Amino acid sequence: MSRVLSFSTDNEFAEQLEHLIRQSGYSNRSLFLRDASLHFAEAQRRGELVAMEGDEVLEGTIVIYYQHGVESKLMELRHSHEIDVFSYHHNCLTDSHTCVDTMQVRGNAQSFRYAIEKLNNTQDIDKVNFIAAPMRENGCC
Repeated sequence: MSRVLSFSTDNEFAEQLEHLIRQSGYSNRSLFLRDASLHFAEAQRRGELVAMEGDEVLEGTIVIYYQHGVESKLMELRHSHEIDVFSYHHNCLTDSHTCVDTMQVRGNAQSFRYAIEKLNNTQDIDKVNFIAAPMRENGCC
């Protein structure tokens, strides 16, 4: 069941919002506002990884771009039990001459900060990103 919500704004913001919706690839204003609101609320509630309490439990995806020769360091992380790795995927990006690994993970904020810092300070690792999954009270899983 859907419900209509409305809010008032000035014309300049309304035009900027329509432009932002189109630029973001949304064809539906309601879906854009829903997703933007959920993302904003999540960011406000939990904050950035660097500011989270160390024992805050997170799930998400780590994306690691690197050059050959560091595979053993990535294997160490997967087997370290500092974070739980549920899924792991490797791919070679031939145009950028870069390897990329993705890991679906679970752990606490302190463990993620430590692992990401360690990876960022490893030679031949080009870039590390962590995307935290939104935490919901209920949902599909």
